[in-house]
Amino acid sequence: MSLRQMEYFLTVVEEQSFTRAAEVLHVSQPALSHQIKALERSVGGELLERLPRGVRLTPMGRAFRPHAEVAVRSAAQARRAARATAGAEGGELHVAAVHALAVGVLPEVFAHWRTAHPGVVLRLHEYAETESLQDAVERGTADLALGPAPADWSGTILPVGEEEIVLVLPFDDRFAGRTTVSLPELADRAWIRCSMEPFVHGRRILDWACGRAGFVPRSAVWTEHSSTAVRMAAAGVGVCAVPSHIVRGAVGEDCVVVSPDPPWKRTLSVYTRVPPTGVAEAFVDLLRARWPQGTAPARLTPPRRPAPEAPPAATPAAPPRARTH
Repeated sequence: MSLRQMEYFLTVVEEQSFTRAAEVLHVSQPALSHQIKALERSVGGELLERLPRGVRLTPMGRAFRPHAEVAVRSAAQARRAARATAGAEGGELHVAAVHALAVGVLPEVFAHWRTAHPGVVLRLHEYAETESLQDAVERGTADLALGPAPADWSGTILPVGEEEIVLVLPFDDRFAGRTTVSLPELADRAWIRCSMEPFVHGRRILDWACGRAGFVPRSAVWTEHSSTAVRMAAAGVGVCAVPSHIVRGAVGEDCVVVSPDPPWKRTLSVYTRVPPTGVAEAFVDLLRARWPQGTAPARLTPPRRPAPEAPPAATPAAPPRARTH
């Protein structure tokens, strides 16, 4: 059994056709068929069922497929790691992150990376849930993951920074002049919920925190992305709880940000199967250096409006009225 045979097998499965797979692999169809048969002999049974129109996996093939995927991805990861250790440029670094970090933290980090390492291509794998990050690293899809450290991780874990969950409100909210709000004060509010909401102790963080405060949050809207939740909250649909970096760094220019009292914070880490070296180590160093600092929420300045025209000279201008909140 060879790595090439497993690559051929996975390509046939993906294309669902020997003919199309041969075209993708730039080999003749007889040569491809020969390699697949040799692979089947080595495992002791048929992996693919040949149909009049295409192919499908046999039970043995379904059992074999995930292990073949890990082997092929691990081989690719091993090549990248070897090049990274040698300091070689021209390779790739695969990074896994959840959407909020991809939007709020990584753009600036990637921009600095491109300046320092223009020959290394970054491939970002975005996921909706932190559990998917662990799977991406274990299966070799990603070289490293950025998120909360898995509880049972046997590889390398490197803390890089702290994430604070903040509350987003519209400018005309009665709490807009505050920097902190306790959850019981929001017990009567509707909330913008997000499928990417972090989990704490096996529960979504909002359900967990509000439960500790003595109430169940009333949902107004469920969104798929945290950036959408911020825009909904800014428009006055409800309150949303999101990482502070996505509000300030990406989509929160026209909203108010306050901290829950007590604050919600968690440590984020980079984790890998093996200690990062070469360009992977350089990426971790850059991430630590560029991690957002000064995360204490403050009221953001609302958009400026054009100044009113000066009144006619014969009419004295009225003194400006003080704003109240």
